[in-house]
Amino acid sequence: MAKLWFKFQRCFRYFRRKPVRFFTLLAIYLTAGSLVFLHSGFVGQPAVPQSQASPAAGSPVEGAELPFLGDLHLGRGFRDTVEASSIARRYGPTFKGKDTSERAKLGDYGGAWSRALKGRVVREKEKEKEEEKAKYIGCYLDNTQSRALRGVSFFDYKKMTVFRCQDNCAERGYLYAGLEFGAECYCGHKIQAANVSESDCDMECKGERGSVCGGINRLSVYRLQLAQESARRYGSAVFRGCFRRPNNLSLALPMSAAMPNMSVDKCVDLCTEKEFPLAALAGTACHCGFPTTRFPLHDREDEQLCAQKCSAEEFESCGTPSYFIVYQTQVQDNRCMDRRFLPAKSKKLIALASFPGAGNTWARHLIELATGFYTGSYYFDGSLYNKGFKGERDHWRSGRTICIKTHESGQKEIEAFDAAILLIRNPYKALMAEFNRKYGGHIGFAAHAHWKGKEWPEFVRNYAPWWATHTLDWLKFGKTVLVVHFEDLKQDLFTQLGRMVSLLGVAVREDRLLCVESQKDGNFKRSGLRKLEYDPYTAEMRRTIAAYIRMVDTALRSRNLTGVPDAYGPR
Repeated sequence: MAKLWFKFQRCFRYFRRKPVRFFTLLAIYLTAGSLVFLHSGFVGQPAVPQSQASPAAGSPVEGAELPFLGDLHLGRGFRDTVEASSIARRYGPTFKGKDTSERAKLGDYGGAWSRALKGRVVREKEKEKEEEKAKYIGCYLDNTQSRALRGVSFFDYKKMTVFRCQDNCAERGYLYAGLEFGAECYCGHKIQAANVSESDCDMECKGERGSVCGGINRLSVYRLQLAQESARRYGSAVFRGCFRRPNNLSLALPMSAAMPNMSVDKCVDLCTEKEFPLAALAGTACHCGFPTTRFPLHDREDEQLCAQKCSAEEFESCGTPSYFIVYQTQVQDNRCMDRRFLPAKSKKLIALASFPGAGNTWARHLIELATGFYTGSYYFDGSLYNKGFKGERDHWRSGRTICIKTHESGQKEIEAFDAAILLIRNPYKALMAEFNRKYGGHIGFAAHAHWKGKEWPEFVRNYAPWWATHTLDWLKFGKTVLVVHFEDLKQDLFTQLGRMVSLLGVAVREDRLLCVESQKDGNFKRSGLRKLEYDPYTAEMRRTIAAYIRMVDTALRSRNLTGVPDAYGPR
């Protein structure tokens, strides 16, 4: 210590004798610090890597020997993983415009001033696009039972803007876009409601200060200026197949029109204009309606039975008077779109349990449409709440939601529920889906570097055993458990969703289930455009996962349940 103090005194005396050198070094130090500060302003905020927490520890399954894949962490701690992954974000170094001219207009600056300038320029550009693309019509009445605009709809309770709603509706070929409650967007081909006072539309857009996005049961409506009128023609309709003529045609398909010069686009356009989700071509007649028990679209016929050329289209089939060609139009079937919280507190807590990546969010979407009630969650995911899952914010014990999403395993967590729907998915698919969610969000994709790096093998080592223990724990500790295989739900949604709704204590309405079938995908389906071009599973991974599949299959069959589907691969 004495030596250190002696050296300090020598340095002090040295710089005291030669102050020029002291101030020179001080100036160099300050200049270096300033350069570092300026560089950080240009670069922006550093990337924040996502949490790589593993699931927390849970109780082992008695009597089951799991193949060892490393340390296994299961249970309640999964909540921390979900929250951490939903909070983590990445920030790019600079604003990336569509071209260099946009960047030049903003200037190559960093920090809060640059972001504020960028935001102002982007908002000005969006407003210019709005003026080119749409004309404000007025404020209109709306309610959940009879929508003013009956096309597709979507919600964003955090980032909704007028331009975003208009753009989404225009992309789908709709003529009108309406905003409600500051965060809800509705599209349609005609307005089916009365005009009301402008003062009724008084709610600011959630993602755009100073702009009006309707009000409570009030729509701010815009007429869209479509670049091409043909954008809304049958190219965007979905082919459903060839079906036998229903017995009571006028009840099954209530709107009909004779079309001597029949074409697919003419029939689809007519049914779209009349706000029907189905267009059925029958030779020289066009029929419009909804999927109902009289015309459920479950029994498809051989397409050769419908192979009669359209009189106005040489290469298209227009069906016959006995066998109809059916298309699904862009009109949204609103018979299953109303959702609310339970009118009275539920006395039973019912879990919608699944391993992560097994399709829980999709199942929640189906249940909400089929029952008309919101689903809750053991966790809180802000991105899901902002997309319309309003039960996400409720405490899981609130009793206001029809069922509770959970990925938990372990006796204590499972016994907190009175009953459960246990959703099981092929582990190969589930692991890849959860890996994509972990690194790319609910409908995004993990980067190529994550698949090729250390993240994927580590993920499989930690999560693969959990896939097995999750199912085994729910079978062992669950009080009343309804097992639903994800693959069966996709293949036969009408039957499997009916089973799920029955367990939830809601009367099964077949017309409502048929409505769900027509819009089953929702907004939580990955596009599939970025599927891996190679198999990420090594031979060792497959051997280990196959052992888990055999274990789960045995446990299911021992309880007189259907074993895992054959699509899971060799066992």
